[in-house]
Amino acid sequence: MSDRTAGSYRICPLCEAACGLRIEHAGGLVTRIRGAEDDPFSRGYLCPKAVALKDLHEDPDRLRRPLVKRGGVFVEVGWEEALEEVEAQLLNTLRLYGPDSVAAVIGNPAVHRMGLLAYFPRLVRAIGTANVFSASTLDQMPKQLSSALMFGHWFSVAVPDVDRCDFLLMLGGNPLASNGSMWTVPDVKTRLKDLQARGGKLVVVDPRRTETAALANQHLALRPGSDAYLLLALAATLFEEGLVKPGRLSEHLNGLDDLCAFVAPYPPERVAARCGLEAATIRQLARDLAAAPRAAVYGRLGTCTQRFGSVNSWLVDALNILTGNLDREGGAMFPKAAGFAANTLPGPAKGVRMGRRKSRVSGAPEVYGELPITCLREEIATPGPGQVRALISVASNPVLSCPGGAALDEALGQLDFMLSLDVYVNETTRHADVILPSLSPLQTPHYDIAFSQLSIRNHARWSEALLPADEPDDWEYLLRLTALVQGRNWRAPVAELDDAMLAEELARSLPEAFRAPVRAALGDAPGPARLVDLALRLGPYGDQFGRQPGGLNLDQVRAAPAGIDLGALQPRVPELLRTPSGRIELAPPEFLAEAPALAAALDEPAPELVLIGRRDLRSNNSWMHNLPLLAKGPERCTLQMHPADASQRGLSDGALVRIEGPGGQVQARLELSDTLRPGVVSLPHGWGHDQPDTRLRVASERPGANLNALVSDGQRDPLSGNAVLSGVAVTVAVA
Repeated sequence: MSDRTAGSYRICPLCEAACGLRIEHAGGLVTRIRGAEDDPFSRGYLCPKAVALKDLHEDPDRLRRPLVKRGGVFVEVGWEEALEEVEAQLLNTLRLYGPDSVAAVIGNPAVHRMGLLAYFPRLVRAIGTANVFSASTLDQMPKQLSSALMFGHWFSVAVPDVDRCDFLLMLGGNPLASNGSMWTVPDVKTRLKDLQARGGKLVVVDPRRTETAALANQHLALRPGSDAYLLLALAATLFEEGLVKPGRLSEHLNGLDDLCAFVAPYPPERVAARCGLEAATIRQLARDLAAAPRAAVYGRLGTCTQRFGSVNSWLVDALNILTGNLDREGGAMFPKAAGFAANTLPGPAKGVRMGRRKSRVSGAPEVYGELPITCLREEIATPGPGQVRALISVASNPVLSCPGGAALDEALGQLDFMLSLDVYVNETTRHADVILPSLSPLQTPHYDIAFSQLSIRNHARWSEALLPADEPDDWEYLLRLTALVQGRNWRAPVAELDDAMLAEELARSLPEAFRAPVRAALGDAPGPARLVDLALRLGPYGDQFGRQPGGLNLDQVRAAPAGIDLGALQPRVPELLRTPSGRIELAPPEFLAEAPALAAALDEPAPELVLIGRRDLRSNNSWMHNLPLLAKGPERCTLQMHPADASQRGLSDGALVRIEGPGGQVQARLELSDTLRPGVVSLPHGWGHDQPDTRLRVASERPGANLNALVSDGQRDPLSGNAVLSGVAVTVAVA
């Protein structure tokens, strides 16, 4: 690599927008970061997080060498000594107590690192544990579950085709702050303004007038937790007024009559009080949705973090289907990713399986191979056969991100052994016995395995590592850990270990006659690049290893200065469907079984004051709080409250207040804001950097209050296992 490379291309790994960047660097230091105007996907867009990549790379708190705890204190060691410590302790736990004594938890940042996504599942399979947890059950599992039951795969998620849409109804999402969530949509503000400029309409449903709601043509301040009743009423109105027109999807639907019967008891007049909206407003919204030439309904984090999160996610897509807007241009469409997307590959339609096992203590069912992350604490703390005694955490900080964080913090101290792969000593990894450091994002190549499956435009983009590295990459650690668990020689050359892993992959995915030529075509350089090449070549645009001349492969993508544009989204039904029936299941029995619970909850008295979260463009995740560029400016971890609610309680702007919820209490500064509907307070997610023995100097200067300390870890959506984080009853008083 030359000493200076002007404007090297890089895919931003800090949020779901995955924008293209141009990064200038010299002598191993970043000198300038700007948006890549030639990126066919992000078109030069840049947000503050991307500029903070420099802070992350140069952060003195970022780990650069493995740490091993000696006498309660972390000391730096070489990677081989660190793995020897893992071998001694982890294998002893497995030998004494079996595979389920080891749990694995993986966090959101891992989705931005192809090495973690490609190699970590192999380690989990090698261990054989049933105790697998991830951040998915904090924010997105309801959407994945509803997509799986309706369309047959966990990642068959429909996203708004915003660039061709005329009417966008958005519930519980704030993409101007998040840059999209389960919707990879760079420069979303410009795209939404373009929608309005061509005569379209944006309607945002949210208890708070968010940044996105302020841009909208119409903002409906829904009462928190009542999304299901609004969605039911919209569907009921469509049926009642003869506005149901699935169009070409009619021949691919099962369960239309069952859905009609399910929503019929919830006309707008019955649910209006619970929703905090006028019945006439709900009816008109249904009519506007049905009348729009091209429309989409999008529900995100706020709709998932509720007791009826899965029902909400189901009804969002049901509305798209009932109005004929699913799988059509300008509606809610399915991306066709260039690689790694099972719904693009030929094969039998098996649907999905869930509930194959249950958690030991609470009996929570497995969903998508995972248990609810809110069960982790009790699985560690509850004695008995199957108790979790060792933990592997990967890019995860559940002490801050999970309800019941204080109890989980205490439980982590009881473990026999803990291994972390992370860039920081944070509130969770401080409990580890061994920490293996991840490289800076600028020291690793990048391909979006997950977000290309959620993108508003099909594309294939690759970025090379920009700066040299002295330590192994994540995938190298994971290869050695997998070999260690399997009883193989983990000290063998990494190329040898990777060749063995690749041979296993080819044996699973290809007939025997094709394995040798495919293996030869993939080359000898170890690492995730070979897996990306394999996925691209076998994918829907691929060269099929010579059977489709001119088709896609990694060399082509690498040769494109800013990736390859594969075009706008196109209709994919019925090709996409993987349900056993080969049809869209509009009324899965799992959702119909929620009818009694919905009816009972409708009549429950509303709490006087409820809590919701919020996001900020500069602090989407807890680890970003240690980056000076993002941390500077006004205090962001404040409790927002409507002035009328504050007046009733004798509270003044800027006062230190005590917030108490079912999980505990915290203190925060009060910020009066008329953006909230009365009866609702808002605290941002991911704060609380006041634990001892962490190495987060910038974050600890303004630690903030942990929202999750207020929430009970026993409250979950029973279908998906997702934590209930929104609409939680709280009290607020002077501290």
